[in-house]
Amino acid sequence: MQLTTKRMALAQLVFCEGCCCGRTDRGRPELPVEQLKHIWKAEKLNCTVQLTISGCLGPCDLANVAMVMLPECNVWLGGMEGAEVYERLVTWARSCHAEGRLLPVPEKLESLRFERFLTKEVAL
Repeated sequence: MQLTTKRMALAQLVFCEGCCCGRTDRGRPELPVEQLKHIWKAEKLNCTVQLTISGCLGPCDLANVAMVMLPECNVWLGGMEGAEVYERLVTWARSCHAEGRLLPVPEKLESLRFERFLTKEVAL
């Protein structure tokens, strides 16, 4: 028997808040966790784009890191800094919610996109 869930979303947005990401005490850019949580809760965005604040996601050299989990792939973003970057993701989530469908991740975030894993076979 396959498990199913009633809590289906179109996508999931995972922000790293680990050993480096969001750590202003270590000279890293701020991650506006409370602001993001407030927006998601007030606007009920979780049913469309689930918000997750996670521990370390990896590539600490690219802090701040986020992963946009989509049905067909994961989009990795790094080096996020400043209110404008986060506002673009909020606007994207709001648009998906308003239209009731998954929209493309904003092209203006393309400069922050990176490949997380090796794409060629490696001997372990």
